[in-house]
Amino acid sequence: MLYLTSDNFPIFVPFGVIGFYRYLWYCIRLAACFAYRPIPLPENPTYIAEEDVTIIVPTIDAGEEFKDAARSWLVGKPKEILIITEEKMLGPLQELANAVDPERIRVLTVPFANKRLQMSHGIKNTTTDLIVFADDDAIWPPTLLPYVLACFEDQKVGGVGTSQRVQPVGEKMTVWEVLAAFRLTIRNIEISCSTHIDGGLPCLSGRTAAYRTIILKDPEFLHGFTHDYWLGKYQLNSGDDKFLTRWMVSHGWSTYVQCCKEAELLSTMKPNWRFLKQVLRWTRNTWRSDMRSLFTERFIWTAHPYVAYTMVDKLFNPFTLLAGPCLVAYLVYKSTISTDNGGYHLPWWNILASYLVWLLATRTAKLLPHLWYRPQDIVYVPAFIVFGYYFAIMKLYALCTLHETGWGTRTGIGDIAAATAAMDKQDTNRGSFGANDNETVNNSNSGGLRELNEKLTSSSSVNTKTNFDNGYIPPTMQRYPLPTGSGSGTNGTATSNGSGSRSRNGSNASGSKSGSGSGGGGIVRREPNGRRMDIINESYLMR
Repeated sequence: MLYLTSDNFPIFVPFGVIGFYRYLWYCIRLAACFAYRPIPLPENPTYIAEEDVTIIVPTIDAGEEFKDAARSWLVGKPKEILIITEEKMLGPLQELANAVDPERIRVLTVPFANKRLQMSHGIKNTTTDLIVFADDDAIWPPTLLPYVLACFEDQKVGGVGTSQRVQPVGEKMTVWEVLAAFRLTIRNIEISCSTHIDGGLPCLSGRTAAYRTIILKDPEFLHGFTHDYWLGKYQLNSGDDKFLTRWMVSHGWSTYVQCCKEAELLSTMKPNWRFLKQVLRWTRNTWRSDMRSLFTERFIWTAHPYVAYTMVDKLFNPFTLLAGPCLVAYLVYKSTISTDNGGYHLPWWNILASYLVWLLATRTAKLLPHLWYRPQDIVYVPAFIVFGYYFAIMKLYALCTLHETGWGTRTGIGDIAAATAAMDKQDTNRGSFGANDNETVNNSNSGGLRELNEKLTSSSSVNTKTNFDNGYIPPTMQRYPLPTGSGSGTNGTATSNGSGSRSRNGSNASGSKSGSGSGGGGIVRREPNGRRMDIINESYLMR
């Protein structure tokens, strides 16, 4: 190799710098990943799954695998599971629900299949403090829910994610499932690293993620979530988890991910070439969301600078990855020319062999966390290398086709705009916050806002805990103060004694925890200097 470098040394300098830079950051990621620690279970938990958790599952084609997934969710004893599907699938899914637990599983419908509309419909029908979104094939360990709820002890946390690994569809993993497993291993390292470094996440994966209901009940969120457009004219259906993550950042909420065996779910992947269509959809969503985060919304730069760096790095990643084989091809060509005519001394086969050995060594090193548990998958490392270059080309193709917003791997997903219009009409006829509401809410004036506030409080659509020890309210929510007064009324009073106690039955039972009643709940508001002010009713936190 010294013969080669002596021929034209400067050509190796920029590529050497790129290689050193990338592997330096990889070592930093590994160090941060090893330093990361999940949040332990509290001795006296504030949130209890039986009282405070609703699991929402948007689906249109759940099969027998749903039974295994639902049984794993029920082990954590959530208060309720809401299955949201399209109207024509009500019968089959009701049968699945009845076969598992008809008491704790409800099946609701929307006019047309549309994941975001299904999720929003589930949100409107939730009566607990926390919502957990789950895919219909996500299998949880028994300890997942307690470990997720532990993160919400921090009042600033609005969303919580989990680590993941692949559950094979058959008895043995296909090459496509192994590739997916490799990707999830790398993702688990990345999210634990970013969580440890600056507390941020590129995405709270939609396979399973938990949120505070008060955030998602916000009519501003619900409208933006179901009327999300790329470039103002291409309505989005997928990418819901990216939207939710960006909303947390832009509205002052923190996020966390529990990367540990106790909170590691199992999820199936496409066991055939259709996995590539999944990856293409995810890649388009990543391009759209990251560009919005970096260049349109820009909250990520100050809230989570390391995550912003990783997003910028991903923008250039396909170009730097493809630069390697291009350079090798050039060197091989130069090595076929005689040295008298400007060729290189090193034989072409030596260059190619060195490059392949380097690829195998470095890619195997990156996959060691996965190979530690599944050493038999080492035979798929060459396939992972080939997939890496294919993925780089796919990313460039996805960048040029961001206007394509179709799902790609599911049948039955029709016109997004038509589905949204039908749901809007249904909400107008039934009221915006549930089938029992018959009034239309007018958000265009103060009277409409007050009517909305009263509706939210009286219907007990969400009961917010009052154990906010530091009086934290995200900056964007502080602009909705409660009018002068104590915050009491016919619908109950939310109280806090500043020590983490809460009351939910409308009484001033300091130091107690009660799960009954229909009190609206509230948050103790403090001025920037920390002086305690009055209680803000939950309805004034939402628009």
